[in-house]
Amino acid sequence: MLESYYTVKPEGSEEITIQKSRFIGYVKRCETEEEAQAFIQEIKKKHNDATHNCSAYMIGEHDLIQKANDDGEPSGTAGVPMLEVLKKRGLKDTAVVVTRYFGGIKLGAGGLIRAYGSTASEAINTTGVVKRQLMQEIKVKIDYTLLGKVENEVRNSTYTLETVNYLENVELIIYVESGLEEEFESWMVDLTSGQADITRGGTSYVEFDVTPE
Repeated sequence: MLESYYTVKPEGSEEITIQKSRFIGYVKRCETEEEAQAFIQEIKKKHNDATHNCSAYMIGEHDLIQKANDDGEPSGTAGVPMLEVLKKRGLKDTAVVVTRYFGGIKLGAGGLIRAYGSTASEAINTTGVVKRQLMQEIKVKIDYTLLGKVENEVRNSTYTLETVNYLENVELIIYVESGLEEEFESWMVDLTSGQADITRGGTSYVEFDVTPE
């Protein structure tokens, strides 16, 4: 499993007009090629009256599945520029469809490349990008007298406080980046003078919003 990677939020869209042509970009997180193909077909069905429904996607931990489709536009002017946007931004498990309603003005090859690339990029910005970080769940049980100090220190650290469970002793569920477990545990022992019961749970991806470039 990758320690971290970038992808899009579940789904979104954006529309722009270029030289009287409507370009509508749709973005969706897809973890399999089947999901990506189903998404493309869904948009094609929604816009079956459009001039073109061009698409691109990158699937898999190591981007092994990469596809681009010009859907009738001149070869290399639509799907490939969209795929290049995904590559440039390092987005995994992401599918993009750009629907075009022709407005009567031809854009030329260069114009089409810019139009499809910029529509894909704007749709991604509107949808939102996240960093998925592999995190270790660590449970810390402490006496209630330590809660204020420990909670404050954790919230002001690089660690992520997920939940506080008010049981017989208070239990904090904290996410720690994979590989930093021992560093965190030593810090917690020092912070509580050895009065914390620390146990590791499972690992999972936690998502953090990424500010658009």
